[in-house]
Amino acid sequence: MGARRTGRERALQALYQMEMAQGASVHDALESAWSASDEDKRDPDAVRFARELVEGVQGHRAEIDRLIESHSHNWRLDRMSRIDRNVLRVGIFELKYRPDIPRKVTINEAVELGKNFGTEESSAFVNGLLDRVAVALNKQ
Repeated sequence: MGARRTGRERALQALYQMEMAQGASVHDALESAWSASDEDKRDPDAVRFARELVEGVQGHRAEIDRLIESHSHNWRLDRMSRIDRNVLRVGIFELKYRPDIPRKVTINEAVELGKNFGTEESSAFVNGLLDRVAVALNKQ
């Protein structure tokens, strides 16, 4: 598995944990995510990317959440599953603040996160919402 995919998975796990244990620090949540994985060795690029994602989502969370709510049809943020909500946050952070990552890659990776960590409906939900946000952001 590539460093960025691994980083996205750990970032998702850390964001989920931070939501479950209010007050958990970025450092502690990421450390817990890495410790829970079955990887013997941490790829420094994956570690760096995971931290960038978590810190980026946390730093822009209000704006990201507004984008989720304004583009989700009939779904309030607090009614979404924690997994879907945090997959969307990671994806929107990448779409808006990481111009080095192509739209297609961001959406495909978010769909995979939804498949691997969410419900049967997560991937379609994530795909549709991220596509609407990407169009609104004029991300080609």
